[in-house]
Amino acid sequence: MEMFSLKNKAIIVTGGTGVLGEAFINGIVDAGGAVGILGRNRAVAEQRAAEVINRGGRAIALVADVLDQESLILAREKVLEAFGRIDGLVNGAGGNKPAGVINPADDIFKLDMNGLREVMDLNLWGTMLPVQVFGEAMASGGQGSIVNISSMASQTVISKVLGYTLAKTAIDAYTRWFAVETAARYGDKLRMNALAPGFFITEQNRNLLTQPDGGFTARGQAVIRQTPFKRFGQPDELVGALVWLLSDASKFVTGTVVNVDGGFAVNSGV
Repeated sequence: MEMFSLKNKAIIVTGGTGVLGEAFINGIVDAGGAVGILGRNRAVAEQRAAEVINRGGRAIALVADVLDQESLILAREKVLEAFGRIDGLVNGAGGNKPAGVINPADDIFKLDMNGLREVMDLNLWGTMLPVQVFGEAMASGGQGSIVNISSMASQTVISKVLGYTLAKTAIDAYTRWFAVETAARYGDKLRMNALAPGFFITEQNRNLLTQPDGGFTARGQAVIRQTPFKRFGQPDELVGALVWLLSDASKFVTGTVVNVDGGFAVNSGV
């Protein structure tokens, strides 16, 4: 349907060199959008941009750090030069770090505060800074849709991942707050929502959830028990909700967190 089309829209994906980022890029291109693939890994960003171009799409590689505002500004200028506009932003950059993990044997009154802060910085400031830079261009252009990445950790307690939980809970609050503020200033022209993925296998969590032989770890088994669909998600299963939020099909939707989780968040386990 035309309302789900991203034709004539230019969309930036931070974390575009990751596993989920690749699915986001392909989904945007398949829906007709041009994509800016932003990440720190130049080789992967350029390879993915070349793959999109080779199959008839429009893409540009953007080498930048989401915690470095100057590099983001340079990336913004490169996108505007290539596509003439910015219509969407997917804040896919983020993740966990060992220093933000609290293990059962750890003393919870001797937390690694610097480690927790690093995870907060990556996920929260690594979302807010791109919004400051690319959102400004969207507002100047008169329209735009911003999609943040939330987590199950913001909705229910998931053991060990304290830093990630704090950061993603803040992302939910930021999404709601910013959606109201942009509506007050720009009406329905600039929107912000979030996707909350359930458990998807990425490079960061693969060793936590799966065994080298493909079986599940104890933690992976616990996730499967809590997920009514009894499986992990596939990256391309996030694409439908993402394209909906970026497209005009969701033009009356803002400040919302959309779960794509196989029922994990609503399952009591009983």
